Amino acid sequence: MQNTLTPGFSDAFANAPASSKVYAELRAQITALRLPPGTRLSRQELSDTFGVSQSPVREALMRLEQAGLVATYRQSRTEVTMIDRTRLRQEHFLRRGLECEVVHQLASKGGDVGKVAAVLKLQKALVDDIDRIDMFRQLDDSFHRELFAAAGQADLHAFVTEQSGHMARLRALDLPSTGKVEAVIEGHEAVLAAIQAGEAEGAADQMRRHLSGSIERLPQIVERFPDYFL
Repeated sequence: MQNTLTPGFSDAFANAPASSKVYAELRAQITALRLPPGTRLSRQELSDTFGVSQSPVREALMRLEQAGLVATYRQSRTEVTMIDRTRLRQEHFLRRGLECEVVHQLASKGGDVGKVAAVLKLQKALVDDIDRIDMFRQLDDSFHRELFAAAGQADLHAFVTEQSGHMARLRALDLPSTGKVEAVIEGHEAVLAAIQAGEAEGAADQMRRHLSGSIERLPQIVERFPDYFL
């Protein structure tokens, strides 16, 4: 995979402070593996690329370091971190616990999952379009975000996302694998069906199974991308 820093900001961050814009854009590019592990990040180059001073760049890099996505070494050298297998399991534990509770609550207490169903429909339209794998991955994130929103826990999803950068990179490596996109769709369908049927335990079980796929394939993924992992 090539080291490709995309310049500028997406419209989603138009009204955010400069440091938040830089952080969000860099995080998106790191978790999508456009900036793979080991990529060196220069504050001056980032400042030039995003058209901001070095101060917001420095603040953004500090946030990324707190999230475990970059590390700063002597002489101010900053690099994208390797994917940490210990942290992966911790992030998976956190996400599994919270998301299983979210779908359990939605199934047992009811909730409007119309937006969740709409995202799933969009995902299905992309199943056979491998060239739009990034769009599919974004819709995957949206599916889970809408579940949290339906349960009245939108802020909690933001917290989970902030803490799941290593897991996001593992998913990005795994998604192009043969049959993975179809497996994601099947998992989403099963979760949504259980919620709509009011099967709380079933919804939690389906979510648990859905979230465990990439972790269960971790040895094979590490074998394919050994230079990406600690």
